[in-house]
Amino acid sequence: MAGITTLQERVAVPKVLSQPALTRRRKVEERIVKSGLFLFATVSILTTLGIIFVLFQETVFFFQKVSFAQFFLDTRWTPLFLSKRFGIWPLVNGTMLVAAGAMVIALPLGLLAAIFMSEVANERIRRILKPFLEILAGVPTVVYGYFALTFITPILRSIFPQTQVFNAASAAIAMGFMILPTVASLSEDALYAVPRSLREAAYALGATRWEVATQVVVPAAFSGIAAAFILAVSRAVGETMIVAIAAGQQPKLTLNPLESIETMTAYIVQVSLGDTPHGTLEYQTIFAVGMMLFLMTLGMNVASYLLTRRFREVYE
Repeated sequence: MAGITTLQERVAVPKVLSQPALTRRRKVEERIVKSGLFLFATVSILTTLGIIFVLFQETVFFFQKVSFAQFFLDTRWTPLFLSKRFGIWPLVNGTMLVAAGAMVIALPLGLLAAIFMSEVANERIRRILKPFLEILAGVPTVVYGYFALTFITPILRSIFPQTQVFNAASAAIAMGFMILPTVASLSEDALYAVPRSLREAAYALGATRWEVATQVVVPAAFSGIAAAFILAVSRAVGETMIVAIAAGQQPKLTLNPLESIETMTAYIVQVSLGDTPHGTLEYQTIFAVGMMLFLMTLGMNVASYLLTRRFREVYE
């Protein structure tokens, strides 16, 4: 017995904390985690406020020299020429023309791909197909830009000889395939979240698979699909490299996608190359354009949030 007691004394016995000490330790750990998360959230908020402050400050300086009437009522944009005109609408027109063309491609194809993965494909095919589709999201946008310029544009010119070398159509097509994974992935997640009981009820009433997908599942997931669409539009509006490479640098009011145009982001890239002196009126135009772009994307995100809240379906 004496030998056993000596052996037990030599073995390290783990220290067991008392219940109050354990409770205090957990509270300290929770407080540290909570403080860390608060710090990260604060950094993101302060970064956003800093960006807004810089945009607002430089925009105020711009509008001290250029009137609102010159900015919003004029239809020509030539701030880098001797005859300076500051009408923003040619840039807005080019931005929306390319974004609309991208949506024509991305929305139907993305939604159909989402319906296939959610309602038609089995689990094995879904696990294989979805990562391959999302690979498109990992391709650098500059690659899409040169793809549009060197591959899509020659095809368009062979079909429509009047197509200019730099045009809105090729940029819109490339951008449509770039945002296709965003639409497909988010829409598929929204469709997949619809309860199985709704599908089974529709099948019990004699509906076909296509009828279940289009008349039951898609309406039930409308809020998520709409949010995916608006998020994709925001991504298209804010895209830079594709339009800077393939769309051109000719701001004009036109609805012809075969012509050269200039978008808001492409103009910001043009002025930001370093040739424009800091603090000049030409330099401040990029902040005015950036503020306009920020307000447009903010409006889309707010619309997405309100639309999601308005049509959100809650299932139990």
